[in-house]
Amino acid sequence: MIHGTNTAIKNIKIRQIYSDRRQPGLEAHVYVANGVNAKAICSGGVSVGTHEVTFTYDGGEKWGGKGLSKAIYEAEKYVIPLLLGEDSTNQKAIDDILINCRTQYGIGGNITASISAAVLKAGAEALDIPLYRHIGGENAVTLPVAGAGLVGGRRRYNEGKLTNKPSYSALAYGFDTFTDASYALWEINSLWSEALMKKYKIKSAKDGYTDFIPGMLKSDEEIWELATNIIVKLGYENKVGLQVDAASDSYYDPNTGLYTGLFNATPRNRDEQIDFLCKMVRNYPFICIEDPLHEDDYEGTAIFTNLVDIQVVGDDLFTTNTQRVQQGIDAGACNTVLLKVNQVGTFTESMDMVNLAYANNYGVMPCSSRGEGETICDYCVGINAGSVREAGLGVFGNRFLEIEAELGGKAKFAGKKGLKGKRFQEDDEKNSQ
Repeated sequence: MIHGTNTAIKNIKIRQIYSDRRQPGLEAHVYVANGVNAKAICSGGVSVGTHEVTFTYDGGEKWGGKGLSKAIYEAEKYVIPLLLGEDSTNQKAIDDILINCRTQYGIGGNITASISAAVLKAGAEALDIPLYRHIGGENAVTLPVAGAGLVGGRRRYNEGKLTNKPSYSALAYGFDTFTDASYALWEINSLWSEALMKKYKIKSAKDGYTDFIPGMLKSDEEIWELATNIIVKLGYENKVGLQVDAASDSYYDPNTGLYTGLFNATPRNRDEQIDFLCKMVRNYPFICIEDPLHEDDYEGTAIFTNLVDIQVVGDDLFTTNTQRVQQGIDAGACNTVLLKVNQVGTFTESMDMVNLAYANNYGVMPCSSRGEGETICDYCVGINAGSVREAGLGVFGNRFLEIEAELGGKAKFAGKKGLKGKRFQEDDEKNSQ
């Protein structure tokens, strides 16, 4: 235990809060001896892989079984006393304690993730440096390819499944700066709202997403056509592409081996699913597909990855877990890993995964869907991520623009080089010749 240091943890408070994921979230608030403090939130996701770290919930009927009284009790009894007096700037030492508590007492990953993230932010505050600098040092200078949301799910073709997937975004990559890329996303987002209103008599939500009720679309191909037309109309061909989180496991029936209600009402087996996805890539400007097959199909995902020349991302397939990422690397499944710190439990564990991915030429695509908020922007720059899920507009865009301004001439925009896939590697080679 460390005594008498200005960066020592003085107190930690933890409470249940409302999150943006339609369920309670766990907020940790860390206070440091020199007077600074920081908060972080951990919440569950809409699409949750079965291989993610287990969260502590109350069960029962209240809050849909996902109340957090038990988690607060466990944090206050087993974890917080061990962290008081520890150095807030020594993230690995903090996370080692959290991991040991998870192993010894069986506490949930939502407890360790919220506290780990709050300590990380408090450590940066205690050192009076930006969070991205605390994470990556002087080398943290790259702003990622970001996107703007277009469409969420909501049972378009499968009445038995209630899910927000698949979700679509526009990704802006063919630009020199994040500022230019963000403006392109703003233009697309604005025109998208007008196009939806005109074609379907509905208005998109303020963040760019909209839900289609069952029966409104014959196929998601209508969405692809509309988005492609907007990209072309604005002159952004080969500068802006489409991203889809298929979340295929949400539509996979292990009893039949079929994907039902994904993209359209037609059931498909694995080979048909792969063929369908390949046609999407050939006929529309898709540059990034997440979770194309179910969460344990490494073989099928490897086949698909080898057939296409774009970024293929594993979320439910990998769950930010080093063992599962290594399995994917060995199989050749995907070329990019989605980063969700709250899937694995601590910041240090997630960075172990990041280092493994980078060492094997895999990309890392951070995602803020588990309560990170605009902090995900600092994570991105801290690890020099090539791309990020959405985050090109709103509070996320504001934070990236702020970081770009802070970095000044040191700032780099990832652009095409930030994306994985033969298409972008070949473009890179042509430009360098």
